[in-house]
Formats: sequence, C-alpha cells, structure tokens
Amino acid sequence: MKLALDTNVLAYAEGVNGAARQETATALVACLPLADTMIPVQVLGELFRVLTAKAGRSTADARAAVIGWQDGFATLDTSRAALAAAMDLATDHRLSIWDAIIMAVAAEAGCRLLLSEDMQPGFTWRGLTVVDPFAMAVDSLLETALRGSSPSPY
Repeated sequence: MKLALDTNVLAYAEGVNGAARQETATALVACLPLADTMIPVQVLGELFRVLTAKAGRSTADARAAVIGWQDGFATLDTSRAALAAAMDLATDHRLSIWDAIIMAVAAEAGCRLLLSEDMQPGFTWRGLTVVDPFAMAVDSLLETALRGSSPSPY
C-alpha cells in the first residue's frame, strides 16, 4: 500500500516539538515500507521553512536535512494536473492550497494513505485517506500498511 508523508511527520522526526514527539515520529518512520513511502516535494519545501523559521536551524543544516529525506524516500513532483486538482480540492473542501497540493500529488501517485496530524483524519479524496499517525489509537489502514514491515515498536 502506497503512502505519503506530510510535513509534521518529518518535522517531528527532526526534533521539532520535543524529544517525545521525535521518538514517536522516528519509530514510525523506521517502520514504514521504504518502497511504498513517498514524500511530496511540497512537504520538503515546508520542512525547510519549519526547520529554519521554527527550529532556528541554519539554511545549510535545513538543506542537509531535506536532502537526507530526499535520499531516503521517493519524492513526488507537482504536475499541472495535480495543481488543477488541488485548486478544486481547496475550493470544494476549504483546504489550504498547500495541503490540497500535498493531497492531490499523493492521490495522483496512487497513494492510499497520507500520514498527517494537521489534516482532518478520515478525510478521503480520490482514494487517498488522511490518517493521523500520532492519534492514541492506531488507524486500521496504517496498521495494514505497516504489516509488511518488521515488527513495529510504534
């Protein structure tokens, strides 16, 4: 099952918002199926911004972190069709254009899940479902995605 990651998952794994959140995020990322996990380029741009503006990292350090994520997972570019779909999604469902771009790109790539704490859990659009990986109860779709991995401490 293909899945995409939102900015908050990466930011938490980078230590934004404390050690407890970092531990949870890094455990999650370690359990994800590498071949089926993707990161929209929009997310990488947002991560750079979070690391420099919120976490106070230098641009060089933020760049190195983003490149590390790019090297670790497949990335998804924003196509013209995805942008058009994102504008419709933002209009029809009142999402920010930036969240809508992430969703549209992930849906276009055939992802079944978008792991995000910031979007409405359970929202489904074009076969893509938003799942909060930090919720108290692990979502059944996320459990299914992780099942192919090694035993999860997550």
